[in-house]
Amino acid sequence: MRPRRIEEKRTIRTALWGILVFAAAWLAEWLLPLQGTDPRVFLTIYILLGSCCTAASFAIFSQGWLLFSHKLSRYRLYTAALFLCVAVLDLLQTLCLMGVPLLGTGMNESDALWLSLMSRALLTAGVFYIYSLKDFMVHISHKSAVFSVTAVVTAMAVAVFIGWRRELPQLVVDGQLSPVVRYAVLLIGLAALGGVASIVYRGRKERAPSLLIIIRALLYVAIGQALMMSADSMYEIGFLLGSLSSGMSYYLLLKGVYRLTIEDPFREQQRMEAKMNFLAFHDDLTGLPNKRRLTEQLGKLMKERHSGKTGVVVFNINRFKNINDSLGHQAGDRLLQLVGDRLKRNTLPKEELFNMGGDEFALIMPSLADVETAIRRIRSLMEMFEEPLTIDDGDYHITLCAGVAVYPEDGDTAAQLVQHADTAVHHAKDYGLDVRHFVPSMQRKAKERLKLENDLRKALERREFYLEYQPLVSLETGEIVGMEALLRWKHPKRGNVSPQEFIPLAEESGQIVQLGEWVLRTACQQNKAWQDAGYKPICVSINLSMRQFLQPHLADSIGQILQEIGLDPKYVELEITESMTFDKETAFEQLRRLKELGVFISIDDFGTGYSSLHYLKNMPIDRLKIDRSFVNEVMSDHNDAAIVSTIASMAHHLQLKVTAEGVENEEQLRFLREQRCHEGQGYYFSKPVPPADFEKAFLLH
Repeated sequence: MRPRRIEEKRTIRTALWGILVFAAAWLAEWLLPLQGTDPRVFLTIYILLGSCCTAASFAIFSQGWLLFSHKLSRYRLYTAALFLCVAVLDLLQTLCLMGVPLLGTGMNESDALWLSLMSRALLTAGVFYIYSLKDFMVHISHKSAVFSVTAVVTAMAVAVFIGWRRELPQLVVDGQLSPVVRYAVLLIGLAALGGVASIVYRGRKERAPSLLIIIRALLYVAIGQALMMSADSMYEIGFLLGSLSSGMSYYLLLKGVYRLTIEDPFREQQRMEAKMNFLAFHDDLTGLPNKRRLTEQLGKLMKERHSGKTGVVVFNINRFKNINDSLGHQAGDRLLQLVGDRLKRNTLPKEELFNMGGDEFALIMPSLADVETAIRRIRSLMEMFEEPLTIDDGDYHITLCAGVAVYPEDGDTAAQLVQHADTAVHHAKDYGLDVRHFVPSMQRKAKERLKLENDLRKALERREFYLEYQPLVSLETGEIVGMEALLRWKHPKRGNVSPQEFIPLAEESGQIVQLGEWVLRTACQQNKAWQDAGYKPICVSINLSMRQFLQPHLADSIGQILQEIGLDPKYVELEITESMTFDKETAFEQLRRLKELGVFISIDDFGTGYSSLHYLKNMPIDRLKIDRSFVNEVMSDHNDAAIVSTIASMAHHLQLKVTAEGVENEEQLRFLREQRCHEGQGYYFSKPVPPADFEKAFLLH
């Protein structure tokens, strides 16, 4: 049960017990009167009680004043000052009851009662005032000022009381209480209840357990004053029980201030330290242990030198970046949580799952028999993702790739083992594999990849990029009706670098945006130059990357480029992929702005993604390009033939043009003509060629 709930129940019980005690005191006074009891017995109890109250007051003062002096809050500081005054008054009251003269002046029971009433009045009024304020931290210099004021005021109050005590009315005459006492205790009781109301109102939304304890203390004060009002003499059970009830309030105040000044700050510090420790070793998004904990835990296992091998697996989510960019970062975060949860739920008792940061997860597999066992286990975990993940009421199929490194053969340290597993997973991802076991040659390739990325950053300014063009042929007439601009990179040392190698690097590093703009501008300039040279105008197709497509000012940028070059937008076709349309609203709005320019839009590699036909029919596009992976096998694979036929038929019904990529022989061409594909593109017609060769081969004729 929560501490606050416990204290709330105790506070309610205190109020009920107060009512019962009050009724019991009346009944006891009636059934068992104590008028004949020796007054010295009462005095002894009052002296003991006063000593206890004095000790409690000084303890409250020391807790709030001396401890944590560098972290003073207004509640803590003012409460300490208040109980310094109360402690002095309670001490004087106890000395009066003991008959000790003050400053050479004899004191009596009436003086003691005056001091007691002053102490209770100051206590209730002070608590009422302090806890009606808003608490906040105060500067250490404020402590000295409050201490000085408290000492001066207390000394002046004691001096005034001693000097003017004879002018005060007698509160006790032969043990009998004067009517003034009743009015005084009534006012003190009302002040105590007012303090309760003030704290309840101030903390009506959420009351700290320490404040609930202080509420109970004030209730005991109010109960004590009610019991005193029922008594006619100091030597009656009602007055005695009232004094004991007020004394109980000191204990509760001591407990409450201890909770407020020591226990609560200590617990808060513990909670913050625990949270900081958790965040230091756990991922905030998924709640899984992080890479730091992975290295630490792996190091412990390696030191134990248990029998068998220890495997480290790093999982990576395929195409996560496309999903994250298309659906938004919030959906991407949700995807990471779902993947982490599914992996966690399917781990074995001795296995431990970690989050490596980003879209990578790591798994420790202790006591492995061999690498083959690890790979079988990894694939069994991957099979769990054959069931789609649901994000924002949509089902998404994702796949994972994995890299594994095994101790001791793949690394001597935990950091090295994790690095090698990470290298293996990137190798698997680059080559489209599901699982790869680390081999040293991967590390060399990783270094080469890093160097290639650095070279890529300088390639544009060094003018190492160039474009090649591949013709788009009408399958009905055999005429050239368009061309696709394809980016190439001639490295000064490595020669021609494959687009499959450097395009993903450009995507990851963000350079694809600048590179894509260069391709667009260069292709449009070349097309305009050919038109100005008198060649038949044809359309140039240009691929857009995901990062380009998600730029909010893409349409304005393209429009400005076309205006600068002077090329009619109808001679430009922009190619996007299906994955760019995951976020339907963003994709539709971007496509709408692009269509307003007057350019054509096509979906490249159609059939490899998860486009919804419902959205496809409303999407502002002009062409579907059937992916080459289907065209390659149309003559040998009935499924691929059926897919091509279906896409072509669907495109005709949607009044879209359909282009087949990867046409390599006469049989494929004949099949595509039978399916009424409008255009074809592939090595059967021509491989991509430089501008000069394209001009000679296709534009002069």
